[in-house]
Amino acid sequence: MLSPKPWRAEAVIQLVAGVFVCLCLGVIIGGVLEKAGIAAFKSPDSFGRLLLGTLSFQGATWVLIFIFLKQHAVNWRDAFGLRDPKLKSSLALAMGLLVLFVAPAAWWWQEISAQILTQMGLSVEDQAAVTMFKGAKAWGEYAYLSFFAVVLAPVAEEFIFRGMLYPFIKQLGFPKLALFGTSFLFALIHADKAIFIPLFVLALALTWLYERTDNLLAPIAAHSLFNGANLVVLYLLNR
Repeated sequence: MLSPKPWRAEAVIQLVAGVFVCLCLGVIIGGVLEKAGIAAFKSPDSFGRLLLGTLSFQGATWVLIFIFLKQHAVNWRDAFGLRDPKLKSSLALAMGLLVLFVAPAAWWWQEISAQILTQMGLSVEDQAAVTMFKGAKAWGEYAYLSFFAVVLAPVAEEFIFRGMLYPFIKQLGFPKLALFGTSFLFALIHADKAIFIPLFVLALALTWLYERTDNLLAPIAAHSLFNGANLVVLYLLNR
């Protein structure tokens, strides 16, 4: 059972607004650099644009999380469950859930979604990060994309959607909106219609895991392992 969280409405709004502002600034700066003819920003799928985009969203979120926790006088070890006596069992449950349910279900739904979209005459395109990983030539690009997928994104996204928004909305008296609304937003921000349903299913499972363990590190670990498994598959398929 998830324990009550002390998140204040004004702090939640400030964090969400901060993420939005940083993301918009990243888009604007990327557009300016592209117009200026900077080689690393020559196209929306270029490494420079991806680097700027991820740092202005997930990277900025790390900084905003620190500020958010300071506002509530919450230690980051407590916020992420590092002092939980049941930490090992929570991580074991996360791994078991991922291997036995989340990964197979998400990959199955992704295949079904792609087939349905193709039959409807809609194009199925990879995310920018996936396209970059497939086309990466330097180990530096592989290293950053792996760091982003396994560390940067899981921590930032799990804190926003599971750690902050889900308990905040639930404690307002809207548990179903908290569950399905945050899962919908999580899938939506990835801006890929082919993986919307798989990510929605993933978000539901990660929320259940957070409820079950009351430890944010559990969904972070599952999210990280899921992304890592996808990277390994992509790497092996494109060797």
